[in-house]
Amino acid sequence: MSYEANSTILIVGDVETVWNALTDQRKLTQWYVPGSPWEIPKLKSGEKMTFTLKPNAHNKLTEKLPMSLTIEKVIPLHEFSFYVDSNQTLISFVLERENGGTRVSTNMRGFDESLANLKALVEGKEIPYI
Repeated sequence: MSYEANSTILIVGDVETVWNALTDQRKLTQWYVPGSPWEIPKLKSGEKMTFTLKPNAHNKLTEKLPMSLTIEKVIPLHEFSFYVDSNQTLISFVLERENGGTRVSTNMRGFDESLANLKALVEGKEIPYI
């Protein structure tokens, strides 16, 4: 499968810190739809995760929406991908060292705000998109 990045951002931070922000359930809850919790019992291919989308200004939800996800690929410090079980959408994040920082690319369109939040978290700045 070829990989086409649809959203990408350069983060001033080492790849280990960025990887931690992508794969730690507490960090994910801070930047990816802030306040919507993640549960990642085991960071391993084939394992199930849960993401509970909470109502906010960007969605039209009236109550929490739990989503089941299946981890597709875990290549430490390089790639983290998973499927949304309900519609088999693959969401993939790829990390590459670049100019003393880390480039994060995703296969999804419309992830620019989420990536901006990730960048802010890693760089110790205020999360811009709540």
